[in-house]
Amino acid sequence: MEEKNRKQIRKTGRKPKIDPAVHRYSINLNAEDNAKFLALFDHSEMKAIAHFITACIFQKTVKTVKIDMDAIEYHEKLTKFFGQFRGIATNYNQIVRLLNANFSEKKASAYLYKLEKQTAEMKELLLKVLILTDEFEKKYLNKE
Repeated sequence: MEEKNRKQIRKTGRKPKIDPAVHRYSINLNAEDNAKFLALFDHSEMKAIAHFITACIFQKTVKTVKIDMDAIEYHEKLTKFFGQFRGIATNYNQIVRLLNANFSEKKASAYLYKLEKQTAEMKELLLKVLILTDEFEKKYLNKE
């Protein structure tokens, strides 16, 4: 009979925490302080205000991540640009092989001379791109 009267322990629901947070504190802020607080909270990009307050009280580091979409777009376009340069290098090798195989030495050297001029122009362009990239990194990404 005793066994029937006992409450059966069910194993459903959430497991109780070992050290639950039961101590609560309340603060009041004026409008100016509240605006500063909310700006700091938004800047931290934390999900919960309670976690932000706890981090501030116990001087834990609050990580902020800023995503600069212009820098990301610049990086993507620069990556595509260098991909095109790699493609040009492959085509360059194929052209030189074809010129040597299919044309006389005089005609092949004339075409190679023109190709060499274009390559020098591409090198100048690449140097300009590298200079612009360094300027961009110093100005916007704070790299020195």
